[in-house]
Amino acid sequence: MKKYALITTLLIFAVALVHPVHAEEKDQGSNLAEEAKSAILMERDTGEILVDKNIHEKLAPASMTKIMTMLLIMEELEKGGLELEELVRVSEKAASMGGSQIFLEAGEEMAVKDLLKGVAVASGNDASVALAERIAGSEEAFVQKMNEKAEELGLENTKFQNTTGLPADEHYSTAHDMAMIAQELLAFESITDYTSIYEDYLRKGEDNEFWLVNTNKLVRFYPGVDGLKTGFTNDAKYCLTATAKKGDMRVIAVVMGAETPKERNAAVSELLDFAFNHYETTKLYDKGDTITSLNLLKAENDHVNVITSESISTLHKKGQEPEDIRTTIRLEEDINLPLKKGDQVGSLLIENDDEVISESELVVEDDVHHAGYLTLWKRTWEKLAKHN
Repeated sequence: MKKYALITTLLIFAVALVHPVHAEEKDQGSNLAEEAKSAILMERDTGEILVDKNIHEKLAPASMTKIMTMLLIMEELEKGGLELEELVRVSEKAASMGGSQIFLEAGEEMAVKDLLKGVAVASGNDASVALAERIAGSEEAFVQKMNEKAEELGLENTKFQNTTGLPADEHYSTAHDMAMIAQELLAFESITDYTSIYEDYLRKGEDNEFWLVNTNKLVRFYPGVDGLKTGFTNDAKYCLTATAKKGDMRVIAVVMGAETPKERNAAVSELLDFAFNHYETTKLYDKGDTITSLNLLKAENDHVNVITSESISTLHKKGQEPEDIRTTIRLEEDINLPLKKGDQVGSLLIENDDEVISESELVVEDDVHHAGYLTLWKRTWEKLAKHN
């Protein structure tokens, strides 16, 4: 178990806030998404569930599977193991994928950024497999990473058999779990640069130019929608994990098992309307805001900023009176070097009275390396000089 040092407990913000959304408040949305087998409405920053319907029922997620695929891609990009401009060579297997595709050819090379666009916009199964093979060596190894990530997120009702969502035995998820994966993906704010595209082209100007049109029509027809992923198979019916942002408030709506795309889109639109009509958020921190710093004697750079890993807000019903909240910073007592940019070194807790409303990871802003002997020697002498 990690040990934490409490470095502050009384950073007070006067913000509009209520206690977490109670069941009687959620009941106002209980008649929504009647067309779907299951549905959920969640505010992204706090993770508060505003509407739920059969949210733990295991169902086929179809191409919504690619939300997890994109999450692992974004993690690899952030770690530096993958570059947007890098060219990926397409394998025979990737080129042979059926269903939705961007018609990659075996041996073709395409930039990561274009393959990601093919996944996010056109739901390309071939692009998904090509990126999975580049990251993990094979689709099977990548699927293992997907399931490990689901376990890390505490998702007990999700199991993946492929990167695409094509029909497979024991390939399932739930509305709740899809919302949780979407919440994690949206911490990478640049993903909406791709998922918000309505139409674009791949291989522009070439003989095999390909026109991309977003399978999520709400990107065009519902103000504020900028992602995330549709899904359809005969078993799954019509599914959609959507996200929309108005002002500082971002919400996630998941609908599974609708009979038609019209019913699916109508159900998601109802959920989004309910969120924006009844709730609002107060932003406390943006992703990347500096919260505190570490002074590490044995590090090459002994001063490193500790920043937020995601945007942090509070949620309240419209018209509520402001209240005070408390922000608590917890840093790990034992921090081992070296550290990579983005490594967690603590947590930021948002509290109301004695109740923790949200908890977010605090991470280091830059790589932190061991100090060399010369640096340590200089610091020792500087400390001695100060005491003399």
